[in-house]
Amino acid sequence: MQELLPNYAELVDINTLLNMKGFCVLNTSKVIEWTHCSKEELDDLSTAWAALPSDKYLKDGGHYRRRRHSSFIFENSSLTQVAHRAHWQPLDYNALHGGIERLFEPVLEATTSKPAWHKVICTLARTASELHGNIKAKWCIEAHQFRIDTTDGIGRPTPEGAHRDGVDFVAVFMVARKGIKGGETRVFEASGPLGERFTLNESWSLLFLDDRRVIHESTPIQPFNEEGYRDTLVITLRENHFQNPAD
Repeated sequence: MQELLPNYAELVDINTLLNMKGFCVLNTSKVIEWTHCSKEELDDLSTAWAALPSDKYLKDGGHYRRRRHSSFIFENSSLTQVAHRAHWQPLDYNALHGGIERLFEPVLEATTSKPAWHKVICTLARTASELHGNIKAKWCIEAHQFRIDTTDGIGRPTPEGAHRDGVDFVAVFMVARKGIKGGETRVFEASGPLGERFTLNESWSLLFLDDRRVIHESTPIQPFNEEGYRDTLVITLRENHFQNPAD
């Protein structure tokens, strides 16, 4: 099956598209321009996906997902990493893995200290503030490094299916694809029939979502001839508070 390419957005259209249809897609060159990262900085950041620990919480019994997770707060134009905390979602948003505290290994300091890491997250937070019309907004940010591989013959980027994350905004950066087929991205209206599907295949291209308005998923991946993988950086932004079991 031939891959469908996204309808890439121009930078000047990000806010319009988020307000109009709830998401937009940027190609690599636009991400570079938007974040003020060089391609070399992004390529250097990509090396951090080479040795992620296994996800011990997969309820389908799979061994195809590796990840790290850390949390941050962006406030008063400053990004601060918070004490390591568990990732938690309610069952309403994640029927498969919701309702449990999942304590993953943190993102390494060697990764969070790289210039591109800071630039990427701060750009997302500033854009989220613009979209909410509040430049002083406090953003509670969770960053997930994912590697989905074909160790089991098939890998599932979203084993929970089409979903929302229970936040305000979600950013999915395609870090790398190697030796796989599948992994098609699908975005649908949360309360309507319209949707789009496409394959992110450019390193450091971006899907940016308004999580209140759309649901999303990615289809399973399979290897071509040898084992392959799909690396992503998923960053979620929620205003004022992290999701916690007490919410």
